Amino acid sequence: MSVESNSEELEVRDPVSAPDAEGRPRRVTRRFPLFTRDTARPEGGGLAAPGEAPAPARQWPVLAVLSMAGFGLLLTAVDLFRYGTLLIGVALLVGGALRWVLPDVGMLAVRSRFTDIVTYGVLGLVIALLAMMVQPNPWLVIPFLKDTLHFTVSS
Repeated sequence: MSVESNSEELEVRDPVSAPDAEGRPRRVTRRFPLFTRDTARPEGGGLAAPGEAPAPARQWPVLAVLSMAGFGLLLTAVDLFRYGTLLIGVALLVGGALRWVLPDVGMLAVRSRFTDIVTYGVLGLVIALLAMMVQPNPWLVIPFLKDTLHFTVSS
């Protein structure tokens, strides 16, 4: 009799995996929900080290990328703009490479693997190229950019 009363109390309105206010699960089917009401963990978002390891060791990929970018910001702050921004671009490229190579990268995984790799790669490449084109005495000169600027600005 108690089993019947418990099953009568449990009312599932829609297939959502989150528990209700009393902590009872609201999802009783394994069928994919019609509407997404929760966010899925990104592919590769697991811990980068075993669970018994200390927190910094579990998140070493994101800490490596953040420390490189932080050092680049520090170089920029001490008036080494070109080297600092180049290091920030390289940090993003390293983040993309880590996302591509490692199966689990912890908090470095934000979106799907493909989206993360493309985002880190494009932003890192653009920042690194812009750092090499900074005036005066640029390391990288792209001749058609000067012509493009002349076509867009009229006197």
